[in-house]
Amino acid sequence: MNKIIYADPPWTYRDKCHAGKRGAGYKYRLMTIDELIGLRPFIDSIAAPDCLLAMWWVPPQPLEALQLVSAWGFTLKTMKGFTWHKLTKTGRDHFGMGNYTRANTEDCLFAVRGKPKRISAAVPQLIHAPLREHSRKPDEARDRLVQMMGSVPRIELFARQKHSGWRVWGDEVAA
Repeated sequence: MNKIIYADPPWTYRDKCHAGKRGAGYKYRLMTIDELIGLRPFIDSIAAPDCLLAMWWVPPQPLEALQLVSAWGFTLKTMKGFTWHKLTKTGRDHFGMGNYTRANTEDCLFAVRGKPKRISAAVPQLIHAPLREHSRKPDEARDRLVQMMGSVPRIELFARQKHSGWRVWGDEVAA
């Protein structure tokens, strides 16, 4: 059973980026909120009784993120466990499209089942890291989760590649 579940759900997003096929739906298979909620039996089968969920969410859909947290049987601790400040390859601020302001951060919420034990209170919230391919999150987030919670059993959901010490589950990970 995993004491950390790290997830970057493939949210169906009200994304109008069809010009040049820039939207997420052109990069990977998306899931509706109902499909994500339907993963509850799987989540139950992999989550330890005392488990941290670290889940990336899309800013225009906070209610869907909260709905999924609850549907998976977790209790929200913070919407801002990590905030990723996106940088360009040259270290400057990245400015994405955004709906009202030009988006240059992304947030990972923390939610729990039971009472997972935090072993380090020295882990900072803010991650400064460059953008990579579409939606790929900074590796530093995984490292910080291990620093915060210890070298406990852990899994990354919707993973794209394998990482040392992590179980992985996702469409894009080679078996």
